[in-house]
Amino acid sequence: MMLLTGRHYKFNQLFTIYQKLDVAWFCSSVETETEIERVVRFISDHPFPDHSLRPNLQRHIPPAALSTPFVDKVLGNLFGAHSNGLKAYEFFKYCLDSELYVPSSGAFEKTLHILARMRYFNKAWELLESIKRNHPSLLTLKSMSIMLSRIAKFQSYEETLEAFEKMEKNIFPGKKFGTDEFNVLLRAFCTQRQMKEARSVFHKMHPRFPPNTKTMNILLLGFKESGDITAVELFYHEMIRRGFKPNSITYNIRIDVYCKKGCFGDAVRLLEEMERAGFSPSVETITTLIHGAGVAHNLSKAKNLFEEILRRSLQPDTGAYNALLSTLIRSKDVHAAARLMDEMEKRNIEHDNVTYHNMFLGLMRSDGIDGVSALYMKMVKKNFAPKTRTVVMLMKFFCQNSRVDLGLDLWNYLVEKGHCPHSHALDLLVTGLCARGRVEESFACSKQMLERGRLVSERVFQMLERIFVEMGESEKLEELDHMRKKLELLLPLPPSCTV
Repeated sequence: MMLLTGRHYKFNQLFTIYQKLDVAWFCSSVETETEIERVVRFISDHPFPDHSLRPNLQRHIPPAALSTPFVDKVLGNLFGAHSNGLKAYEFFKYCLDSELYVPSSGAFEKTLHILARMRYFNKAWELLESIKRNHPSLLTLKSMSIMLSRIAKFQSYEETLEAFEKMEKNIFPGKKFGTDEFNVLLRAFCTQRQMKEARSVFHKMHPRFPPNTKTMNILLLGFKESGDITAVELFYHEMIRRGFKPNSITYNIRIDVYCKKGCFGDAVRLLEEMERAGFSPSVETITTLIHGAGVAHNLSKAKNLFEEILRRSLQPDTGAYNALLSTLIRSKDVHAAARLMDEMEKRNIEHDNVTYHNMFLGLMRSDGIDGVSALYMKMVKKNFAPKTRTVVMLMKFFCQNSRVDLGLDLWNYLVEKGHCPHSHALDLLVTGLCARGRVEESFACSKQMLERGRLVSERVFQMLERIFVEMGESEKLEELDHMRKKLELLLPLPPSCTV
């Protein structure tokens, strides 16, 4: 596949497309997947930070096209594509300025998440302040959770508590914070496995915010995420001593930790205890047990559990199929896993990233490059964009198996869809290309990364620096260095921390 030759060619090409669009036609068709992808690509391809995005948004996306579903889908795709947060923010601000646009909480939350994920915390607070003034009804527990969880991940314990206090005093004025808000704060620490901090917050603030069963389940989930069965059971008994009654969520958490640790028999006994307590297992409960059977290498039990879903008049979903598929892969029965994928398709049950990731893993171990490349081509034909973990895994496999052409194809496929692949994927691709003397393509991919507002790693820059110095092509090195230094003034952190 040919590499994109430069940002200006693609940019002008997109401009021409949009200039030819009649507004009425645009409005009637803009919510189709093709148009959503085209707009996402338009935003992702915008030269950043050389030119302001807003004038081009005004020229090429008419206000009448800014329906609530359209904006939600564009921002959702920008989020999934790991686009630069400032571009997504600029797009959302442009939408908010239109009198015809009615913003949704989903669009606001996606924009906030994109900014917080890249540590643009000043911009994230700016957005929260703007929404508080103009659209206060969009401020929800979810938006609070997005902000606090990212601050807990990237900043200190004290800064997270300060952010909670700031939200109470400045962002949610007039709202009396209670147990629900307290639970959001606890969840921010628990999802980051910061259980020492979560316990500290609990002991410090529970007199002010009386805990409920959800509070205890959040803490129990945090201990589960840390993978410590003993800590989970100790806290469970503490929960009972405090007078809280376990519910189905409590049982599901405990079952999950035993399954993940390979203690499948204990997980099954908990299922029986759960049913005696009057709680019926859900599809999610049985899915967890199927995973547990897979960890324990008990394929027959996994199959029985899958059939149990139907016997209980429940409907197996993508997660349940993925659990069985993963178990088949663990049992090295890749062909049965492939048949299961076909069955999902026949039953209109979507393949998601977990489906593809597990299947690729199985094929790497059994069929090698031929099996992986065949599934990759099938995935591309279905227009499915894998997530970062799968992209990096595929890129590494392609390059290690002398199929750097497939690695380059994957890179171009994602870029054409408006995605900005993770820097680790670029590291692998550039290393593979340079090892084969394909320096021009290495330079073009690195430039595409920078144009999309994401930094290349120091490893890639040093590799290209050494090669360009040897080749006497200092102008290309200077171009990359100039772009990189511009971005360093704007980006708050290296790309490895923005996933």
